[in-house]
Amino acid sequence: MGLEGVGDGAIHEILSKLGPNDTGKVSCVSKRFRDSASVDSLWSKICLDDLDLVSPQDPQGNPAPSFKVSYQLWREAFAMYPWPLVLRVKRCWGKLKSWLSKNYPEAEATLRGGASESDIEQLERLLKVKLPLPTRVLYRFHDGQELPAMNLTGNPFLLLGIIGGYDFYDHLVNVYLLPLSQVIVETRKARYCWGFTSRSKYIVVAASSTSAKKLFFFNCTKGQLYVGTSKLSTDRDMIPCVPNSLIRSVRGSSGDQHQDAMLLWLEEHGRRMESGIIKVREQEEIRSISLFPEVPPLCSTTVTNGVKIRASAVFVPELANLQHDIDKYLFAYSIRMSLLPDGCIINGMTFNSCQLKLRHWQIRSNDAVAFIDDGEAMIGEVLVCLVISLSVVVASADDISVKTFMCWKN
Repeated sequence: MGLEGVGDGAIHEILSKLGPNDTGKVSCVSKRFRDSASVDSLWSKICLDDLDLVSPQDPQGNPAPSFKVSYQLWREAFAMYPWPLVLRVKRCWGKLKSWLSKNYPEAEATLRGGASESDIEQLERLLKVKLPLPTRVLYRFHDGQELPAMNLTGNPFLLLGIIGGYDFYDHLVNVYLLPLSQVIVETRKARYCWGFTSRSKYIVVAASSTSAKKLFFFNCTKGQLYVGTSKLSTDRDMIPCVPNSLIRSVRGSSGDQHQDAMLLWLEEHGRRMESGIIKVREQEEIRSISLFPEVPPLCSTTVTNGVKIRASAVFVPELANLQHDIDKYLFAYSIRMSLLPDGCIINGMTFNSCQLKLRHWQIRSNDAVAFIDDGEAMIGEVLVCLVISLSVVVASADDISVKTFMCWKN
């Protein structure tokens, strides 16, 4: 029996096992197969599997008349890029947006629509660079974030950066992914103020919206992402964000192994969000994404007499000095204290609050004790007696010589 004798149901079942390319080829065999390959339920599965679409829409989010048309519009919009790379970037953004939607919708609302090819070409022309394919596709999906009204001037009430940050002493960091228009502005500023030349092919792609100068530079030739140190303005000193061995195939139009540091960095950021390492923290009614880890082994947790204590640290590259032996790497640490639901239990008695009277911090490096701090409870340099009824957070930076603390209620 030939294929012409196969029932419509069987043909549909066969086509459902094929990918979009093979389905398109089958539709060229005959009118019957063309009709069978045009059934929208078939293309709805393809759109769900490939693009994670549950309704027909174009790359800009506008409704499409059918799933088949939707798929065609997506392929046409990204025809100049390897399709496996497009799907990978879409998955990357999908994870980030899914997490933001559930945990921080205010930040998700700041994501801009995709940049056009002409927008990307304008940046390349003005800055005399050529973006690697993965970064181009990243911007095609979302052109960074809408920046606060006080654009990068330190408004503490606008901590909506999707890259997140940390806060200790008077050092507040909250990093935004910059839109192309701001990439041009900040890159020109870096070239003028710090001596970066157009030949270096560095562009500024992310920055803190606060007064703390944390900047991320992307090298368009190498495909590497760097973060500035304390010597950025004087020596253009930076640290790579991704191992060079992972960067490959940043040029060309074939293959499915394209990955530059921008894509790898955002994928890792999304993984940390999904796994719970990174969470939204609220301080004094201001929410932001905190980079202090929240799960083991990056976060240590212990319970004593009903008081739960969590401690973790984060590297602070913008204060690091790679040319100095003592201050070469600087970390900030955060200590969070909270009562368990049953309260504080001492000698069989339950209390709904307790006081932090003394402190004993032990900083370890490679299992060796590097620093011990003992004393009474402190906020900065002021002795206090903290009542723990909800939760208290202690944060500080340590270069093995810092001995003061900042505390606030969570």
